[in-house]
Amino acid sequence: MPVTFSPPPQQELAPGREAIADRARFPGYGRYLEDFVPGTVFEHPRGFTIDKGVARSFAAAFLHANPLYLNDEYARAHGFAASPVCPQLVFNLVLSLGVQNDSEKAMANLGYYNAQFLRPVYPGDTLRALTRVHDCRERGEGKPGIVHIHTLGLNQSDQVVLQYERKIMVPPSGKASDKAAAGPAEAASFPWEEDAPVELPIGKGPYPKGLTGDKTYLEDFAPDDIIVHEHGRTITDEHMYWTCLVDNTHPLHTDRLYSTGLGGPMSGEPIVYGGLVFAWLEGLASRDISENALWQLGFTEGYHTQPAQSGDTVAALSRILATDPGPPEIDAGILTLQLIGVKNVSGPRALEEHGADLFIKENDKKKLGKEKVPSKIFEIEQRFLVKRQSR
Repeated sequence: MPVTFSPPPQQELAPGREAIADRARFPGYGRYLEDFVPGTVFEHPRGFTIDKGVARSFAAAFLHANPLYLNDEYARAHGFAASPVCPQLVFNLVLSLGVQNDSEKAMANLGYYNAQFLRPVYPGDTLRALTRVHDCRERGEGKPGIVHIHTLGLNQSDQVVLQYERKIMVPPSGKASDKAAAGPAEAASFPWEEDAPVELPIGKGPYPKGLTGDKTYLEDFAPDDIIVHEHGRTITDEHMYWTCLVDNTHPLHTDRLYSTGLGGPMSGEPIVYGGLVFAWLEGLASRDISENALWQLGFTEGYHTQPAQSGDTVAALSRILATDPGPPEIDAGILTLQLIGVKNVSGPRALEEHGADLFIKENDKKKLGKEKVPSKIFEIEQRFLVKRQSR
């Protein structure tokens, strides 16, 4: 039932009221190392209803070539209710919703692990996010520690659409936590499921042709193939717009006063939010890898090895790791690959200069007696459910 009332008349009050500087408050967000108590569950603020314009704009701006995210009729022909939201947008939204609690004070994102996209998200759906602290490891007095978290993205029906793990480097405050003084919160519902099943509406086929290339079916890939993606993408200050659009609140990505005021190697122009870099690299690869994918199953062991900034040009290379059978109900198989990102060098030039070393994890280089690749910015393993070529 609507409420009707008449507020008092609006009057200008400031000129006759003295400001008292001592009454200033300085709200802050994010958590220090001491605030992360294993077992605590954070329910993240706001939530996000995805409209069709945002979904299509993201898929186009990040160069995703799979018509599943662009063409409603194509999606329906595969069994979907309409074009689902690109999983990269789902990932970016769920991660960003958690920044205020999880990583707004973090010094670095150390990696993504065991991400699973469990069911489609459609325009009109509303996402919210939960995080549970899995572990918090101190590394000595005054040193930043490592926080290991599990995060869930849920839709308006409380169905889990995405789950993943993340490790972040968080500085200590040097004092007891007021946020964690009471210990872990009472057990909150956190429906994480190990090896969770994927629920998709797709049928066995036959699938429509003509809107995708003929070299990106499962049979076109073999383990150890290296695919060098032709074009790069120059990032501009647009990254700030997309960071705000997905509700990421870390000032390192949008506040030049903050970023230039930092000490050490992170000082300088705002750094591009890593989830967007991942999305651009995946998009650059999509015409050669995933335009015939029925679904992105997930990714693991992903690291940002160098930051990117406005003006950098990023490029991608993929190495096929495995092709495996898919569910018998679907005429498709599982494609596992390693996605590599470089900056300010083309993919062919990067391969020519560094060869197989591009595909060795940067953190493993020292023990192998190898130098890190200075142009390499990203490495991750991904899995897609990819159609077979219909005969």
